[in-house]
Amino acid sequence: MKKLLVVLLLAACGGATAQNAVPLPLFRDPSKPLETRIQDLVSRLTLQEKASQLNHLNKGIARLGIPQWGGWNQTLHGVWSKEPTTLFPAAIAMGATWDTDLVHAMTDAMSDEARALYNAHAEGPRSPHGLVYRSPVINVSRDPRWGRIQEVFSEDPYLTGRMAVAYVRGLQGDDINHLKLAATVKHFAAYNVESGRQHGNAVVDDRNLFEFFLPHWKMAFQEGHAQSVMSSYNAINGVPDAVNHRLLTDILRTQWGFDGFVTDDLGAVELLSSNRPNEPGQRYSDDPVVSVAAAIKAGNDSDDPDFETDIPLAVNRGLLTMADVDRAVSRVLRVGFRLGAFDPSTPYDKIPMRVVRSPEHQALALKAAQESLTLLSNQRNFLPLDRGTIKSVAVIGPAGDQDYETGNYYGTPVKKVGVTAALRTLLGRGVAVSYAKGAGFHDAPDADAIGRAAALAKQSDVVILCLGTDLSVEAEGRDRRDLDLPGAQEQLLEAVYAANPKVALVLMNAGPLAVNWAQDHVPAIMEAWYPGEDGGTAVARALFGEDNPSGHLPYTAYPNLDGVPQPHDYNISHGYTYQYYQGVPLYAFGHGLSYTRFTYSHMALSAPSIGEKGDLRIGFDLTNSGQRAGAEVVQLYTHQRKSVTYQPIETLRDFQRVALAPGETKHLSFTLPVSRLAYYQGGKRGFAVEPGQFDVLIGSASDDIRLKAQVTVTGPRG
Repeated sequence: MKKLLVVLLLAACGGATAQNAVPLPLFRDPSKPLETRIQDLVSRLTLQEKASQLNHLNKGIARLGIPQWGGWNQTLHGVWSKEPTTLFPAAIAMGATWDTDLVHAMTDAMSDEARALYNAHAEGPRSPHGLVYRSPVINVSRDPRWGRIQEVFSEDPYLTGRMAVAYVRGLQGDDINHLKLAATVKHFAAYNVESGRQHGNAVVDDRNLFEFFLPHWKMAFQEGHAQSVMSSYNAINGVPDAVNHRLLTDILRTQWGFDGFVTDDLGAVELLSSNRPNEPGQRYSDDPVVSVAAAIKAGNDSDDPDFETDIPLAVNRGLLTMADVDRAVSRVLRVGFRLGAFDPSTPYDKIPMRVVRSPEHQALALKAAQESLTLLSNQRNFLPLDRGTIKSVAVIGPAGDQDYETGNYYGTPVKKVGVTAALRTLLGRGVAVSYAKGAGFHDAPDADAIGRAAALAKQSDVVILCLGTDLSVEAEGRDRRDLDLPGAQEQLLEAVYAANPKVALVLMNAGPLAVNWAQDHVPAIMEAWYPGEDGGTAVARALFGEDNPSGHLPYTAYPNLDGVPQPHDYNISHGYTYQYYQGVPLYAFGHGLSYTRFTYSHMALSAPSIGEKGDLRIGFDLTNSGQRAGAEVVQLYTHQRKSVTYQPIETLRDFQRVALAPGETKHLSFTLPVSRLAYYQGGKRGFAVEPGQFDVLIGSASDDIRLKAQVTVTGPRG
């Protein structure tokens, strides 16, 4: 790749030699200011070449020695490639770790693999690997039925925001002027429904928009410095996101200072004018050239090949000025320059192919699976199992072997270790580990298959029942209608339990499952998510106490849909998420048990009364009062006791993941700027703190508060 670039450089410079030196064009000189280089390159491009740079699949410009640098790819939880790459747990499992350092380490590993593939000119899913990656997905999982929960971090904007910052920084690196990759955060904004997603309209008032649907995006741009963002298919209050000037320019650029480029979800601009009956779009204009011009003017800089075709037409018809086109091109090229795509060398050119699926990366994938495991229920300390007393194990269920789901937008691993294989490796020849599927993920009941599974359960010392979902149940383009175990899995569960009640239920799914019967009957339930390539190893080790589960739920698990609003209701206060749900959850947001016990004590606030411009400091002690080492996720919430308007039941303000040895105590602290207690009041006030009393709550989950205090926020004097 670099040799080709040198040849192109020489050609572009007239074949300069030491004897016949020709000055490099300004855009080729890394010592020049970034904006000077951008302006110089833009000035050298024809209108058609400018339009070609705004096609996300552009081929480069040979006459100027510009390579195909952008393209786009995916690395949601592993680099999508024709080469095998490391497969990490799905994004929702990352959220369950509540470990931002681990997420940063994972995405740093992914970006190393992506750069190595780029350096080797390896083939991606559609073209040679580029440097722009359409990850992470940072929409919040507002609705438990949403099919893409596997792709996101949480239902909570703050937790999502912290994960987004860690992910983007890991993917891009910490030097904005020398990016390893460019992250495209998606899908901007208020996107949470798959049914009719290409023509849906989210009706959202400004309070819900700025308090719930946008805070994590602001973090991703202002703290993570994400270089690209994808506008979503849907409209907000009747204006399609792909041509939404308020969203893409007023908020994104003017308010937040974003200086990267915007691209639209695949085909979104085309769908503004499409007559395809099976893919109805927003119907913005019958003229595709008008739609393209509107997208550029709104701040949507990059698109499908339609941009390359229609932008010159729009300029010729007077719908766009050359300044409009230059603005979009400059935004795209700014990211290219930061990636070093036009430089003779970058700090990442020597990342070799041996980093792809390196032992260190595979160990990191296992660690992520281990930290994400969330113990939901453990009656009478059924887990961990005692390997010294167990001679036979029945693994039952569609997720029990290597066919468990791993999610989407990732590369193909060399291996997938299922629960059955991992238990056989862990327990050795002295323990018989047998497998029966019993039922598929979504198939109708098969009485014979369920009967064989029950018979195996009856003759075994213990049952590991592995149930859940796959992409046929919840996926992009496919929402769920209910929260039940799909297919015949509930029948399988009850039949197996009747045959042998010594059951540990392992769930492998993305969105929440309403396993009410299991909670009432089964001794132990563990959530394993879509756990990546070594998920079975993580599950086996945790079941037998080699590891202590430490994940916590990043969303609310509801007992049913009673009290949950309809999918197209975007007013969170009507009952969505832990912030406003009025019912009793099956498992609350933040819930996660351990094989040890954690004691919270000695809470102290820096002041009982504080002004809205101050910082509240909260200190307390955390003790591992059990017999095993473990990690706790300490969560800080607040609640406004009285208000002139509605307020959340609780709001997550901060969290810490803390590892403790048996008997160990750590003194922990949070610093909470009082300004973060503000809610969106609109108009010139925007976000403002309403003076009054606030509960300060610290605990292990949103419904497991261990320490509580009050603080009074005072208003301005006079």
